Amino acid sequence: MHDNKCCSDFQSAVDEYLIRHRSVLDVLTKYQEASARVNRAVAKAVTGCGCVQVAAARQSAPETTTYSELKEHMSSHLVGEPCAQCREIIATEIGHSMFYLAALCNATGLSLHQVMQQEYKNVKTLGAFHLT
Repeated sequence: MHDNKCCSDFQSAVDEYLIRHRSVLDVLTKYQEASARVNRAVAKAVTGCGCVQVAAARQSAPETTTYSELKEHMSSHLVGEPCAQCREIIATEIGHSMFYLAALCNATGLSLHQVMQQEYKNVKTLGAFHLT
């Protein structure tokens, strides 16, 4: 119940305070811009601050690995953790992205909580096959 209140309170606050960009077109483009800023914040943690590094290579696992064991062999390609300043910037940008996600839910008449609940059910039901 607490999660529902958190989502609905957040969605209501977004509805109350989003004044200038109420058009669905504005919301869509602001959401896309906010998502790009999340990407930029992570990239700057690597290229600007250097608190994290990207060590990317082809994902590989032994051929005898089962699908359920595959996660143990997959890498995020990140080395290290964001410093306090980068973590704060990334969290802020994710928050802005969430703001416009809630605004998109408002514009389309969807409940953010219900969308999250449905996606949670899908993930739990389909497991590893959810996004394949």
